[in-house]
Amino acid sequence: MARRGGVLFLVMSKPQRQQRKQDIFLRTSRDIETVKRHGRRISTTLFNLLVYKMDDAPSRVGIVVGKRFGNAVRRNRAKRVFRALVRKLHQDLIPGQALLVFPKREALLQPAEELKGMWEASLQRVHLLHPRSG
Repeated sequence: MARRGGVLFLVMSKPQRQQRKQDIFLRTSRDIETVKRHGRRISTTLFNLLVYKMDDAPSRVGIVVGKRFGNAVRRNRAKRVFRALVRKLHQDLIPGQALLVFPKREALLQPAEELKGMWEASLQRVHLLHPRSG
C-alpha cells in the first residue's frame, strides 16, 4: 500500500508474463542469418526449407515470407498456415535443429491436408522426425 496526498492506494505488481516451456520459433535475426548461410536446402513445389544443426535444445522453426510473395494479407496468411503446421508436428521433431521455411505462393492454393502431407514428407526425407512407433 502507498499513501499519496492523504489517499491510500493499493499497489499491485504487474502480472508476470507466463514463459512458454520453450519457444518453438526462431526469432533473432542472428539465428535466421546463420541458418540462411549454413543451412542445407530442401526444395518442394510449395515451400523451400533450410535445415541447420544448432545445439541440443528443442528444434526451432523460422518462417520467412518476403514482399514478392504478395500483399500483407497473403504474407500473414502464409505465416499463419505454416505456424499451424509447425505446432502440429513440433513435438515429433528431433532436437537440435533450426529450420527456416520459405513458403511459395502456390502453398496458399493447396488444401490443408495436402500441404500438411508435403510438410511431413519433407521432414521425414531429411530425417527430422522421430521414427513412429507401431
